[in-house]
Amino acid sequence: MHRNTAFYDQLTPFYHLIHQDWNGSIERQGQQLSALIEREWPGKRRVLDVACGIGTQALALARLGYAVTASDLSPAEVARAKLEAKQRNLQVAFSVCDMRQVHAHHGSEFDVVVCADNSLPHLLSNDEIRGALEQMYACAQPGGGCVITVRDYDAEPRGTGILKPYGVRIEGGKRYLPFQVWDFEGPFCNITFFFVEEELSSGAVRTHAMRSKYFAVSISVLLELMADVGFQNVRRLDDAFYQPVLIGTRGA
Repeated sequence: MHRNTAFYDQLTPFYHLIHQDWNGSIERQGQQLSALIEREWPGKRRVLDVACGIGTQALALARLGYAVTASDLSPAEVARAKLEAKQRNLQVAFSVCDMRQVHAHHGSEFDVVVCADNSLPHLLSNDEIRGALEQMYACAQPGGGCVITVRDYDAEPRGTGILKPYGVRIEGGKRYLPFQVWDFEGPFCNITFFFVEEELSSGAVRTHAMRSKYFAVSISVLLELMADVGFQNVRRLDDAFYQPVLIGTRGA
């Protein structure tokens, strides 16, 4: 089992609560990603999402008419993504796969490869990231693109006990308080994701905690690694998405 599989399996039932309005986020992110794809790779419609989670970006693009294939290392998240697609009458080919093995799993039939939501820094070294990028490059057709969204760790203050609150959510007779606590340790950021769950009728409270680790890699290093594996016209885009976006194109 990959070190993050248990983290995301545990996170699955709460994942949508990260968003103030998950359906609204799906719609907004779909519009943003579609605008980016149409601008950079006009007419490209076959998308591979290599870290789909519960489906935020995959569902969004499928809703806009893209042919979407999507995978994630978490079986629980993939199972939920399939259910979410069925409930929305969307056709997405979901499956379980580690992003470091996506070419062997999916092949090379894609116009655009997407890796969103700061998924790439779960790989804890430049070599691991380079290996995943090589897989994404191999999945892209000549002239196709790669879209990666990440946190800008260079803009984050270092330290321990750093609180990252998400606000309050109310759903199904319960109130949730989701927040993260970050502890930097050298080049890594250890996170604990807490969900405090309160039954509104009884006041009973449960706390769920799940832990993971990120490589606080610089965006400049990620751009260099993208270029190293062969992507061309590699660059960073700000204000295109809720996170910085890194893009590159496989040569024709």
